[in-house]
Amino acid sequence: MNKIIAIPMENGMLCEHFGHCQTFAIVKVENNNIVEINELMPPEHVPGLYPRWVAQFGVTDVIAGGMGQKAVELFNQQNINAFVGAPVKNAKDLVTDFINDKLNLSANYCNHDHEHGNCGH
Repeated sequence: MNKIIAIPMENGMLCEHFGHCQTFAIVKVENNNIVEINELMPPEHVPGLYPRWVAQFGVTDVIAGGMGQKAVELFNQQNINAFVGAPVKNAKDLVTDFINDKLNLSANYCNHDHEHGNCGH
């Protein structure tokens, strides 16, 4: 498996709310091995910007905690698979679980029409 995986991070761990992350871990996987992890500071969060921003790094997949359905669709438009509902772990552990088909996901879509009680903001 050769992939480039983006993970929204906060304090070295998966950020539960995609749009509020401090950095993105960009993880390069070659032949099912992690070969490089870089943390990059994203631009200011503007709805719809992050999918285009991460796409410029050749990202094939994004692993996230909470993310709205519209964001998932925007990633898909950039030919990026979105995996939503990931547990709070560091980037290396998340990608290792992903490579080994052991990433436990509980689709955690954040619907911005509610009171934000479940998605951490």
